[in-house]
Amino acid sequence: MQRPHAFVTDEPDIPFDLPVIYENEHIIVVDKPHFLPTMPRGMWYQSTALMRLRAMFGDENIVPAHRLDRLTAGIVVFVRDVNARGKYQLLFQNKKATKVYECLAPMAPIRMPRYGTTRSLSPYGYGAVFPLERRSRIVKVHHILQAFEELGEVNAQTRIEISSHQPPEVVQEGYRAYTLYPRTGKTHQLRVHMNSLGLPIKGDDFYPTMMKKDYDDFSNPLQLVARSLEFIDPFSRELMHFESRYPLDVRG
Repeated sequence: MQRPHAFVTDEPDIPFDLPVIYENEHIIVVDKPHFLPTMPRGMWYQSTALMRLRAMFGDENIVPAHRLDRLTAGIVVFVRDVNARGKYQLLFQNKKATKVYECLAPMAPIRMPRYGTTRSLSPYGYGAVFPLERRSRIVKVHHILQAFEELGEVNAQTRIEISSHQPPEVVQEGYRAYTLYPRTGKTHQLRVHMNSLGLPIKGDDFYPTMMKKDYDDFSNPLQLVARSLEFIDPFSRELMHFESRYPLDVRG
């Protein structure tokens, strides 16, 4: 049984529901809201998706198969069957699950990043930018909130496309919807890669610069959503596909 963090005596209530969109004897799939951590960390304990699910189902055996950043909304899979944990966690560790994200970022020309490579994947030749492949080395140092890029062996790869179904009001505000396909899973990878192109995700208070924000300020969510998740179930062998309900929102 997981013990409460020794130093958590008070934490802000996160006033958003945690909808369960699918469950069977092995897993529980949720559509995590912005601001809710996946599991206890730092000052967050009860206000986490894991602890809410354990209370909801009365089951201390529930564990996450993977994680989403606290500020990112979208699909997360939890495992309720102790004997099934390894197989579901390996789906994500071995990159057998397909993740698709959406974000709002400036509608502007890209800049050339300082580190790594950027390669157009467009079939239309010279002058076409998107879709593109961004590759770099991303490092996250313990106790430093921001991740950063540096010279060295590539460990982070993302395909970036312009979304085909962005609402007109987004473009009018100077933003654009992008679809992101991470090939790797480094901490803050999508946020770092978008920022390195001069396209920081709307609502990001880490990149390009740190901005102080109260923990109970839920007024301007990061416009990044884990839009869909797909994998072959290791037990039923069925194709599982889940979609997040959270829209991108240009307001705020």
